[in-house]
Parts: sequence; structure tokens; C-alpha cells
Amino acid sequence: MGLALKKPDGVPGKSWPAIVIGLFVAFGGVLFGYDTGTISGILAMSYWQNEFSTGFRDAKGHLNITASQQSEVVSILSAGTFFGALTAAPVADRIGRRFALIVSCFVFILGVILQTAATELPMFVAGRFFAGYGVGLVSALIPLYQSETAPKWIRGVIVGSYQLAITIGLLLAAIVDNSTKDRNDTGSYRIPIAVQFAWAIILITGMLILPETPRYLIKSGKPEKAARSLSKLRRLPQDHAAIIDELGEIQANHEYELSLGKSTYLDCFKGGIRKRLITGCFLQGLQQLTGINFIFYYGTQYFKNSGITNAFIIQMITSAINTASTLPGLYAIDKWGRRPLLFWGAIGMCISQLLVAILGTVFTGQHADGTVYSLNDAAQKASIAFVCIYIFFFASTWGPIAWVVTGEIFPLKVRAKALSMTTATNWLLNWAIAYSTPYLVNYGPGNANLQSKIFFIWFACCFLCIAFVYFMIYETKGLTLEQVDELYDEVKDARKSPGWRPTTTFREIRASVAAQGGIAPHTKGAHDEKTELEHSN
Repeated sequence: MGLALKKPDGVPGKSWPAIVIGLFVAFGGVLFGYDTGTISGILAMSYWQNEFSTGFRDAKGHLNITASQQSEVVSILSAGTFFGALTAAPVADRIGRRFALIVSCFVFILGVILQTAATELPMFVAGRFFAGYGVGLVSALIPLYQSETAPKWIRGVIVGSYQLAITIGLLLAAIVDNSTKDRNDTGSYRIPIAVQFAWAIILITGMLILPETPRYLIKSGKPEKAARSLSKLRRLPQDHAAIIDELGEIQANHEYELSLGKSTYLDCFKGGIRKRLITGCFLQGLQQLTGINFIFYYGTQYFKNSGITNAFIIQMITSAINTASTLPGLYAIDKWGRRPLLFWGAIGMCISQLLVAILGTVFTGQHADGTVYSLNDAAQKASIAFVCIYIFFFASTWGPIAWVVTGEIFPLKVRAKALSMTTATNWLLNWAIAYSTPYLVNYGPGNANLQSKIFFIWFACCFLCIAFVYFMIYETKGLTLEQVDELYDEVKDARKSPGWRPTTTFREIRASVAAQGGIAPHTKGAHDEKTELEHSN
């Protein structure tokens, strides 16, 4: 990891301020991970089941909530996050990336207050929605803030650290749930929920101190403030050649995009940007369809149903593996690149999910009342081992890299809008999985009773991931955000992207356009493509 953070020779200024800021902002991922992870344990708590039951009794005769209530409680968070992610773009473009993050935290706090105070399902569900709305805003804003402030050589690690923070949140949720699950009072669920106040307050405090992103300030027509912000991030004087150079490239790119007209949501679906939007949306959607949130939303309940005695401990173990496995992924993102990691990660997940599905299907039986029992304890242990191997492949590849790629492939003009749509896709699939899983897995009238067979679905989706990476993912390692634009304009086939090198800059494009009063025939590549796009739009 240390090597991944070592600045290359010849890069001026200090990189640690931008790294520290990027890593701190990633802390918002703890809100997301903790809120996602805590519900799995809460749903399995005996006191919570008694308190919030509306009279339904489960197969063991214990007061509980129905499958439809369970899917409502879990999925309403994802519904909130979907709308939050879509709202992020107008908010980020109107009040800035920094203040938008502060507002998001206050929305999240409202949700936490409602959940903590609740003693019946309607108020608890309302709290989950508002907490989700806040998390949705945060989940689109953090990669946006990070990718706009990070130096290019370490951007992958910094944006990927957002996923590390999510895994830390999931691990903390599993630990807190495990320590309060046996309490026979409201503290059993109120303590895990109320802990979230701390995460939000830490993020608010930090965002009051941190600078706005230079790219947003250029977009807002404030070049002096952008220079101040960039000099803080790079620890160089505002008149330093490197600051002038980096700002000049951002400014030229922005002016070029403005020359193509005002940006609307419709622009995200036009020309070359459409391909990037499809890539981003599919990447985020497939990240969810690998089945990771099945394990973190319903893992505790699933492990209990599978005849495993201490499901809470297994949930803690899977969360710890999730966190630890993210670290080698962060090291490799900027060393080996996006394409190979996503490709081999998809293969590893595919094999693991297939083995979990086969072991679970062959070596478990089911009583007439729907309870599942193990036919072979060794097979059960092997199944858990392959769940852990799957988590390793996910956490070191698809977990962080989906956020990295979507954070860097869009032009500045539509970045906030496109990023909010890709993030909303993540949450839409997240909602669909959270909502449908109880019906797919559980026993009883109206349910599919798939049990372990659900892993065949995740296997098929992981298989799709392999083909998607091969044909659609461009290699963006070591490029500035502006060079990524040039890459997409010059290279039509993702498979040829690893060998591509930038040939021009946006300032050269601007200068040649100005000199010729229009098209500059000698500027091959980026300019020719962009001029075509201009006319097609």
C-alpha cells in the first residue's frame, strides 16, 4: 500500500494534502456501509422482532414481521438512496460539492432520529427512507468530490478508498449488532442506530474546513478561488507553473465544452457521452447483481436459516474479510489498472458463486414446516469458505473499481448529472434485490423458496460481468480527467484502450480552433472527433 502512495518522480508540489482530504471525504462511506449493514442484525434480534411485530408468528412460533414487511424495511432505504442519488447533481451544481455534502448529512441525521425514536414499523420505515435519501446524496457526491480533487497518479486509490470506508461501516455494524443483540430492551436496536449520529457529525465538521473542488469553481466562473483551492490541495503557490498548467487545462476543457452549448440531462444520452453513460450504469448495476448485498442485508438471517448456529459471528467474519480484501484492491488499481482487475475479479466471483450454489443445493434438506437443515456439516463450512472467497474477489475488484471508473469517465460539463444517474442505477438494483430477496429465498405461500439456489442467479450475473468488462471497460490508469475525454473520443474499441497515449491537450485544441476560426485540420484525433460531436449535437 505504501508503494501505491509513493509520488512518482517529477510530480511538482505535495500530494499528501489531496490524499488526506480524499481519504477523509471517503469517511462518508461509513454512513453508507454502516446503515446498510446494521439492518441485517437488527432484523434477526429477538427483542426487535417482538417490538415491531404486528401479530405474525414465524415457523418457530416466535413473534416476527412478515416477508413483505421485511422487504419493505430493508428496501425502503434503497428507494430513498435512489432519489437521493438523482437529486445529487442539481444540488452539487447549484451549491457546490462541499455544501451539498453538508446538507446530505443533515438529511441523514433526520432519518437516524426517526429510527431511534420509533416503536412501530411506520415511523421506523420513514426513518429508513430519510436516512437512505441522505446516503444516496452522499454516495454520488463523494466520488465526485474525490475525483475532482485527487492528483491523477493516485486518483484510483483515493476514489477506491470510498469503498474501503463502506466496508469499514459494514464491519462496525456487524460488531455493534453482535454486542447488543442479547439485550432485552430497546437498547438492542437503538444503540446500533444512534451510533450513526457520530459518523454524520464527523463528516459535517470536516466539510466545513475543507476546500471546494477547483473544477467546480472553474465551472462556476471563479478562477481566482479555483487557483486558491488547487494551491491548497497541491501545497504550491498560486503562481507556480504546475498550478497554472493544471488550471489552464481544466479551464480550456471547460470552455471547449461550453462552446458545445449548455448541458442538460439529454446531453448525457447524445454522441460519445451515451456510450460512457451506458458503461457507468451497467457497471454499477452489475456490481449489485453480483449478490454482495444479499450477504450484507440478509446474511445473518440466511446463515441462521441454513442451520448455522452462530450467524452473527459469521456476519462479523464476512465483514472483516470484506474490509481487509479492499486493501490489496486499492494497491492494485493504479498499479495494474482497471480492466485486468475487473476482468479477473469477475471470473473469481463467478466460480465462487457457482460452488456456493451447488454445495447449498446438494447438501441441505428442508422439513415440511420450511426449516432448512444441513445434510453435511463439512459442505456447510466449505460453502461459507466460498462465500468468503467470493467476498475477497468482490472487495478487491468490483467493490472499489465501480466507483473509480464512474467517477472518472464523464466530461466536466455533464459529470455531476451522469454520475448521479450511474449511482441511481446502483441504488435502483440495490432496491430491487433488497425488495425481492425475501420472496425469492423464503419458504411459504407466495414465496419462491429458492434458499441456496439464489446463488445460481448471482453466478449468472457474474458471468455477464466477464463479457461486459472485456467489451466495454476502457483502461484509464494514469490519465487526467481531461485525457480520459480524449481517450474516449479517439478510441472506439475498449479492447484497444490499454495501449493508448494522449497526443494533445485541450489548450492546444482551443488555440488551434481560435487560430483557424473554426476547425484545425492538423489537430488529429480528439479535436476531429469533438468537432463531429459538436455538429451532431
